[in-house]
Amino acid sequence: MKGRIYMSLNDTPRANRLHIGIFGRRNSGKSSLINAITGHNTALVSDYAGTTADPVYKTMEIHPIGSCVLIDTAGFDDVGDIGLLRVSKTREAAKKTDIALIVFGPDKDIDLEKQWIEEFKNNKTPVITVLNKSDIIDDTLAAGKYIEDQTGIKPVVVSSLTSDGIKNIYNVIMRNLPEDYDVKTITGGVVNEGDTVLLVMPQDVQAPKGRLILPQVQTTRELLDRKCIVISITLENLDNALQTMKNPPDVIITDSQVFKEVYEKKPAKSKLTSFSVLYAGYKGDIDYFVKSASAIDKLNKDSRVLIAEACTHAPLTEDIGREKIPRLLRKKAGDGLQVDIVSGADFPEDLTRYDLIIHCGACMFNRKYVLSRVDKAVEQKVPMTNYGITIAYLSGILDKINF
Repeated sequence: MKGRIYMSLNDTPRANRLHIGIFGRRNSGKSSLINAITGHNTALVSDYAGTTADPVYKTMEIHPIGSCVLIDTAGFDDVGDIGLLRVSKTREAAKKTDIALIVFGPDKDIDLEKQWIEEFKNNKTPVITVLNKSDIIDDTLAAGKYIEDQTGIKPVVVSSLTSDGIKNIYNVIMRNLPEDYDVKTITGGVVNEGDTVLLVMPQDVQAPKGRLILPQVQTTRELLDRKCIVISITLENLDNALQTMKNPPDVIITDSQVFKEVYEKKPAKSKLTSFSVLYAGYKGDIDYFVKSASAIDKLNKDSRVLIAEACTHAPLTEDIGREKIPRLLRKKAGDGLQVDIVSGADFPEDLTRYDLIIHCGACMFNRKYVLSRVDKAVEQKVPMTNYGITIAYLSGILDKINF
């Protein structure tokens, strides 16, 4: 969970925003549509097919949608070696998409659009069809009906050039929000409203000077919203804090790296969890992560483990993912254990060569993207867990913590 990741007091982190992906053929007007939605020249626009190369992520506050990320993607009909690379980037963006807008132009060949709609539906991603360039289409009613007959989805008819119909997109997005959007909370069923919560947050070399890491900030904010009494300390002040409290804290949330030390000192009545364990449920599949932890016992000197980090910060001394967890695993399984490390958007397509995947808390990813990785691991029958659950399991306390 550690890294030089922090948030300002005013900004909603990108990973917490609704991700709206714009998909379509080259020159269907995707970038123009984003500019019309935002009211700014957010995306580069030209008459040249393939102007958009890598996906462009634009954070916005749009009424009535709220905090969101608009994703402008390369045309999914791109060709050639470079074009195929662009399409692969578009597919990667699709994994992060909470709602997909499929943009249609005047062309009646929509087989490719239908394929992408089907893929989104298979991934349980809501799809909105958009008939763009209404200013140059002779019969928008007939064109819209054709799209609806072929896809089963009535399109929103717009003109990016004149902005006609753009506000209708907002309303359709609001009606198609994912069922679980904005429902998941960090502290879930571990913390009740009004609880006294003790946060144990070591401020070591990995903690950015003068700031808290993102999971600590987000968790603190949520606890305050839930009317909790929040007390923050470092590990060395744990004894003093517990002695000065009239009653034991209802919940202790700790940095996973000091799980065992905190467990040994916690009052019997206090629940115990960690920031990383909470994020296992907030961002990923907590049940699969916990179930997969037992795969640690099967590791040996010939095994291979993949460690995946969401952020791309420069490695620091005693980095939890690159040094601490590999050291703990090798101590148990043998020095020959091979550990591969990937960061950011890098994640292998073929996971079958791994005996276990260990992911960070993924505070920089939205839940949709993390679950796409979990789905891939499940499909390829590879166990997958996260940092906090791994440390709890190796410390022998996984069955004694709360999540």
